[in-house]
Amino acid sequence: MHDPNFFLSAFIYLAAAVLLVPVAHRLGLGSVLGYLIGGALIGPFVLGWVGGAQGEEALHFAEFGVVIMLFMIGLELEPSRLWRMRGPIFGLGGMQVVFTALAVMGIALACGLEYKPAIATGMILALSSTAIVIQTLQEKALMRTDGGADSFAVLLFQDIAVIPMLAVFPLLATSGTTTEHHGWLQELPHWAQPLVTLGAVVAIVIAGQFVVPRGFAILAKTGLRELLTAAALLLIVGVALLMTQVGLSPALGAFVAGVVLAGSHYRHELESNLEPFKGLLLGLFFLAVGASLDFSVIAAKPLLVAVLVLTLIVLKTVVMFVIATVLKIRGSHRWLLALALAQGGEFAFALLSMASQQQILDAENAKLLVAVVALSMAVTPLLFILYERVIAPRYTAVSKEERAPDTIDEHAPVILAGFGRFGNFLGRFMMSQGVKVTVLESDPDHVDMLRAFGFKVFYGGATRLDLLHAAGIEQACMLIIALADQSKVARLVTEVREKYPSVRILVRAQDYDHRFELLKLGIEAEDMVHEQMHSALVLATRALQALGKPAAAMEEAARKWRRYDDETMHLIVPVQDDFDAYASIVRERRIQLTQLFEKDRAEVEK
Repeated sequence: MHDPNFFLSAFIYLAAAVLLVPVAHRLGLGSVLGYLIGGALIGPFVLGWVGGAQGEEALHFAEFGVVIMLFMIGLELEPSRLWRMRGPIFGLGGMQVVFTALAVMGIALACGLEYKPAIATGMILALSSTAIVIQTLQEKALMRTDGGADSFAVLLFQDIAVIPMLAVFPLLATSGTTTEHHGWLQELPHWAQPLVTLGAVVAIVIAGQFVVPRGFAILAKTGLRELLTAAALLLIVGVALLMTQVGLSPALGAFVAGVVLAGSHYRHELESNLEPFKGLLLGLFFLAVGASLDFSVIAAKPLLVAVLVLTLIVLKTVVMFVIATVLKIRGSHRWLLALALAQGGEFAFALLSMASQQQILDAENAKLLVAVVALSMAVTPLLFILYERVIAPRYTAVSKEERAPDTIDEHAPVILAGFGRFGNFLGRFMMSQGVKVTVLESDPDHVDMLRAFGFKVFYGGATRLDLLHAAGIEQACMLIIALADQSKVARLVTEVREKYPSVRILVRAQDYDHRFELLKLGIEAEDMVHEQMHSALVLATRALQALGKPAAAMEEAARKWRRYDDETMHLIVPVQDDFDAYASIVRERRIQLTQLFEKDRAEVEK
C-alpha cells in the first residue's frame, strides 16, 4: 500500500503553490518568490508540515525540473547559434566564475579559513541559480534583451564549470578521506574515467542525431500523443541517469541532448509535451528550496547570516558590474546582468553536500553556507524588482536626456518622420526608386541599430519644429508621417500645416477613428493610408489565389475594394457623430459592394 504521508505531503506542496503564488504574483513579487515563501512556511522550521529527510528527498526529486528546463533551453539553441554565442559564454562566463571565485576565496581566507576550504567556498559561491534567473527573465520578458542574453550565457558557462569543480573537489579532500566515485567510474582505473565520461557525451550526440529522431518517427505513426510524452520523459531520465553514472551534471547532459535535437522535426512536439512537467517540477524545486531553509542556523547567528548574504550579493554584483564595464556592456543591460547573477545557485547544494562528505568543509560551515545560498536565492526576485522599478526607468530617462539630437547635414525633397516597422518599408522602397529621403527617428537605440545596418538616419523627434527646420522643411515638397503615437501625429500635422502650408503631408492612419481625426485636421483622404487594410488585402488576395481564384481577377477585386473604401470614407465623414446614420450608410455600402462583386462574377462566368 502507498504511504498516506506521501499523499499528504503532495497535497501540502500543491496547496502552498496554489494559494501563495497568485498572491505573490498579484503583489508584483513574481512566482519564484511566492514558491520560496510557501516552501519556507510549510517547511520544518516554521509550520513543520513537511521537511527533514522527506524535505531533502523532495529537493532531489524537484531538481529534475532544472534538468527539464535545461533540456528545453537546449532545444531553442541550434549548434550554429551556440557557436555564435561562444564569446559571451566562455569570455563573459569564464571571467565571472574565475574572478568571483577568487574574490570569495580571498574573503574566506581573511576570515580564517584554510586555503582548501576557501577554494571550495569560492567555487561554490561563484555559481548562480539557473532556475530562478531564467524563470524570472522569462516572466518579465527580459530574456531577449542584451542583459538577459548575457545572463543566459554566463549561466550556461556556470553549468559547464560544475564538471571541473566536481573533478577538483576530491583533490581538496582531507588526506585519509575516501573519495566516493560515481556509478561505473568506481570500478575503473583513473586513466579510463575521462574516456568513459567523454564517451558518454559522444553517445548522447550520436543518439540525438540518428537514433532518437527515428524512434520518435515510429512512435508518431501510432497517433498516441501520450507515447511521445512518455518517450520525451524517458529520454531526459535516461540522459540524467547516464550523466550521474559517469560523474557529470544531469542538467548539463540534458542541455547537450536538447542542443542536438534543436534541429529535429519533433522539437516543437517535445516542447509542448514537456512544458507542463517543467513548470510543475520547477515550482516544486523552489518550494523545496524554501523548505530547506534551516531557521535554527539563522536564529542562532542572525547577524552573521545577514552580513554573509548581503556580502555575497554585493560582491557578486560588483564583480559582474566591473566585468561588464570592462567589456563595454552599456546602459541598463550591465545592471540587469550584475543583479540577475548576484545569488547562489542550486548546484551549490550538491557541491556543499560533497564538500561536507569529503570533509573539505566542516558540518557547521556547510550548514551556514546552505542557509546563505538559500536566502540569497530568496532575495533574487527583490533584486529584479529593484532593477525593473528603480534602476531601469531612471537609467532610460537619463540616457534619453543626455543624448542631443543629431546635426542634420543633408536636405532632401522628402522628409520621413519615423523609421519603425511601417516607416522602414516605406522609406526603403522610396530610396530604391532613387528618391532622396531625410529620415528622423526618436528612438536612440533604434537609430544605433539602423546605422549598424548601413541606414543614414538622424536621431531627433520630428515633432520639434527646429529639427524640421534643420532638415530643410522649407525647401521640401513632402512630409510623410509614419509615427505610431496618434497625439504626436495630430500635433505635427497641425504645426506643419500652419507653418509650412505648401508642404504636402502624407500620413499613416491606424484605424477609422484616426482617419476621421486626420480628415478634421485637413488631410485629404487620398493622402492617408490605413496601415492594416492594405496588408490584409494582399494576404487575402494570396489566399484566394491559393484556393484557385484567378490572380488577375483577385488583384482587380482588391483595387475595387480600395476604391470602395475611399468612397465610403467620404460618405460617412459628415455623419460620423450620428451612429444611426453612420450604420445605415455602412450597411447600404456593404450591400452595394456585394452586388458589384456578384455582377463581376456573373460576367466572368458568361
